[in-house]
Amino acid sequence: MKLVHVFAPTFFALIAANLGAAQDLRKPPLAQAGAAQSRAAEPTSASPGGSYTLGIEDQITVRALHVEEITEVPIRIGGDGNIRLPLAGLIHAVGMTVGQLEDAIVVRLRPFVLEPEVSISVTEFRSGPVSVLGAVKNPGIYQVQGHKTVAEVLSLAGGPDPTAGSVVKITREVGRGPIPVAGASIDFSGKFGVAEISLVSILKADHPQDNIAIQAHDIVTVPRAEMVYVIGEVQRPGGFVLTDGKAISLLQALSLAGGLDKVAQPKRASLLRPTPGSTTRTEIPVDLSKIMAAHASDVAMLPGDILFVPNNAPKQAFLRGAEAAIQMGTGVVIWHK
Repeated sequence: MKLVHVFAPTFFALIAANLGAAQDLRKPPLAQAGAAQSRAAEPTSASPGGSYTLGIEDQITVRALHVEEITEVPIRIGGDGNIRLPLAGLIHAVGMTVGQLEDAIVVRLRPFVLEPEVSISVTEFRSGPVSVLGAVKNPGIYQVQGHKTVAEVLSLAGGPDPTAGSVVKITREVGRGPIPVAGASIDFSGKFGVAEISLVSILKADHPQDNIAIQAHDIVTVPRAEMVYVIGEVQRPGGFVLTDGKAISLLQALSLAGGLDKVAQPKRASLLRPTPGSTTRTEIPVDLSKIMAAHASDVAMLPGDILFVPNNAPKQAFLRGAEAAIQMGTGVVIWHK
């Protein structure tokens, strides 16, 4: 009886252990599934995360837990922007972020799989040309690969030059997805999306969401700022950038130019204004002495205006030389307010 007393608890313990093991085998391996899911969700070293916008020629790997039909074979996004998966069918991937495509595949798998778990990693980024034009130090076509932001693309082109305006324009083919910027629109041809981003906010990082990812074949343009010019007998002759296209007055421009020189003749100053539809300019006499003494109203300068402050020398010859210098873009210093 003593032997039975010792053996019985051991026997029942073994039975209980075996039943527990058998029951565990029938349960879904939650811990293992969670670990596998965690590993699958970890992006590879090449993956920029769920915010990356997919494009033509990107290569992705789709992992779907408990869906044997979807193998971890790299898939290249074709020229039509689509991918095809077992059970999920045809999905237009171009223009979606990685996270959005994961959600779209989950929706397609729900009729076949209970609580599908999907993760995607970008295994190879498309490489293609990006045109950087306008007021940058080294405009041209650059081959970029993968996730490049507006700031990074501008850096490739040497950054904005002193004549740069306050915005960056992005142009993208409609078939390559939308431009994720508030106010983006489609041009009149219906073939290109266009958007403007504040250059200042990008350079100062005031609005990081504006520093969007640039795709292959995008066109990044930095328009030249509108300017006014002050030449002649002033302390700092040159061109002055109009911030955000805002007009300035004659006295404001004169102040930016450091004021009058000792030999200046402010009573004989002239405002040279471009004539619409012509290469000529209209000369408008201005008496800076009266304006500075508040005996005459200040005058607003328009983009492209030239304020000329003469000295005692003959004025006409100097005017012609100054006009030639402005048109050729030589000998003119660009100043920022």
